[in-house]
Amino acid sequence: MQTKRVITKPWGHEVIWAETKDYVGKVLTIKEGHKLSRQYHRTKEETIYVVYGTLHMEIGQGEDIEKVQLSRGYNFHITPGLVHRFCAPYGDVELMEVSTPYLDDVVRLEDDYKRVE
Repeated sequence: MQTKRVITKPWGHEVIWAETKDYVGKVLTIKEGHKLSRQYHRTKEETIYVVYGTLHMEIGQGEDIEKVQLSRGYNFHITPGLVHRFCAPYGDVELMEVSTPYLDDVVRLEDDYKRVE
């Protein structure tokens, strides 16, 4: 049996419930009114699934931002290089995420918590 890790974030928290050399499984809880970084991954690939709430995603940057709304039961695949941002403007959101194991592969372009690299 694997031990899960709970990581507190300024936007909520994440629980890493599976971690192997091939994949990682997480649950992300985003608090109402919060946003994750506008970011992309060089190598990491991930798929998210909305467990509850309505996730507002921003895809792209600058004038080319596309806004996508995902309700409970919807999923989205994020490929390396895709600029994205998860937002919870109207209530808490919980996501399941399955990804390749490159947890440190985050290039932050914009961040409400001053974590831009």
